[in-house]
Amino acid sequence: MTAPPSSARRGSYVERFPIPALAGSVRTVWVQSVGDVPYVQRHLPTGGVEVHWPLGGRPHLLGPLTGPLVELIPAGTVVVGVRFQPSSALLGATSLEDIVDQRVAVDDLGYRWVERLGEAMLLAPTPGQALQLLQRFLLRHLPVTRRDPLVDEVVRRLMPWTAVEVATVADEVGLSTSQLRRRCLQALGIGPKALQRTLRFQGFLALAQAGARATGRRGVDGMAGLAVDVGYADQAHLSREVRRLTGLTPTALLGGDLDRCLCGHDHSASYAPFLAARQPRASSKLPGASVRDPFKTRDGARS
Repeated sequence: MTAPPSSARRGSYVERFPIPALAGSVRTVWVQSVGDVPYVQRHLPTGGVEVHWPLGGRPHLLGPLTGPLVELIPAGTVVVGVRFQPSSALLGATSLEDIVDQRVAVDDLGYRWVERLGEAMLLAPTPGQALQLLQRFLLRHLPVTRRDPLVDEVVRRLMPWTAVEVATVADEVGLSTSQLRRRCLQALGIGPKALQRTLRFQGFLALAQAGARATGRRGVDGMAGLAVDVGYADQAHLSREVRRLTGLTPTALLGGDLDRCLCGHDHSASYAPFLAARQPRASSKLPGASVRDPFKTRDGARS
């Protein structure tokens, strides 16, 4: 994760919101250009699945993650990607439970459109236009919405701003805990506990990236305060969970600062749903909380 000495050697990453018609199923889309040296990419849990399509190469589906997955991306590679919302995925794929913590070649899942779409994307004048082709194809030809309304409600209730037990959520939606687990495994590939752990971690990163002030208990501020805000018991709890989900300490992940992560790019698109859903206390204003299109290049790659 140590950054190369020259930003030009790292390449660039551009993240933005999907086309409006896909917004209900897709969280963000991106273009990543690797510089003149290979890039070590650390993929982190998001609660959903992702499509990673290197132009001229073989696309992969990244299954739901419960921990870090490290990938070496060759120098000069240009990748376009789609990150689905939890409970949305490519229909026709194998069970999401079968691809948890794995990268699976899309064509291995039986999709026959991969080759012709890949050729069209490679011929696109720019990577951004290739990404548009991919999005329009998803919209027109794939039933990408595999949504379970009950699981969508569970995702909403497990957002990190209010401490809640999974058993309480199960009772609120009229299921036993075992029924809720089965329902989540079918729709998400992971159980409600793993989902809650991921959403809490993503909420912490959202606040850190936005430079939000902690609103936790008196006398607890900085990283410890943000930890309390999203439901961690204390900073030690945060540290254990971040290491479990990323393989890094919070300090290493954030590069020593609360207002950025080590990869260096703007997470506004990824974390807008977390910031918009937060119930702010006191009079603190969350930078970056408004939904906007962060279509600008920043050095680095996603985390």
